[in-house]
Amino acid sequence: MLRLCRVMVRLGINKVRITGGEPFVRKDLMKFLTELSKLEGLQQISLTTNGVLTAPLVPELKKIGIRSVNLSLDTLDRARFFQITRRDELPQVLETMDALLRHDIEVKINAVVMDGQNSDDILPLAEMTKNLPVDVRFIEEMPFNGGDHSTTLPIWDYRRILQTLQTEWPDLEKIPDPPFSTSMNYRRPGHQGKVGIIAAWSRTFCGTCNRIRVTPQGVLKTCLYDHGVLNLRDLMREGLNDEALTEHLLRVFNHRHKSGWEAEEARRGVPVQESMATIGG
Repeated sequence: MLRLCRVMVRLGINKVRITGGEPFVRKDLMKFLTELSKLEGLQQISLTTNGVLTAPLVPELKKIGIRSVNLSLDTLDRARFFQITRRDELPQVLETMDALLRHDIEVKINAVVMDGQNSDDILPLAEMTKNLPVDVRFIEEMPFNGGDHSTTLPIWDYRRILQTLQTEWPDLEKIPDPPFSTSMNYRRPGHQGKVGIIAAWSRTFCGTCNRIRVTPQGVLKTCLYDHGVLNLRDLMREGLNDEALTEHLLRVFNHRHKSGWEAEEARRGVPVQESMATIGG
């Protein structure tokens, strides 16, 4: 993983996000992050975590230079949290959020809006932005995610999420989106934080997306919806040097699909049904 990051940083990539599954179940994660932080040219390391195991490590994360953490949090209701995750661990997640904020690490809350499970949590989660400097991002549920699901638009698409927020907050203001942002961003006057909506299934941001992913199996994806465009693990096990590896990377980067719809179409009959935990989504 360090070698891959080193090669890609040489190609101009300056930001790496560690996701999963859950990265903090990896026993050597802090050692890996420490070594990763030493790569010349790498400007930012970010993490996506469920926050359950993270709080005790926040001071060390700060010392390493971690500046931004995405915290997966679909509800603030303890009973609903247990229903969704099958674990009674909401207090640990909130403890992680508090620790991150105390150490001046940027916090983005990722909430997947799921019909019949946590749609009532949209406004309570958004209300966190009043007194806390957090970004709360509501994400369209991807209807595949590891099983035989409908491929129709989610009931809670980005339009309905926005309408729900605007009905309660008619003074919600659209603010400029950062370059290559996957979220549409908003702010309510007087609130410390911001609200974002990520159209993960509607795929409205495909024209500006510049992300690539490496799955836990070592497969490179230039889109969440593709079937994998390069098996890096196998190439590296074959003994390719960095120059040859770079040639493979440039080839797939220069031929990435124009949109998530095109990537899905190119799967040639292989349905999009893999779990997000296996692709670092």
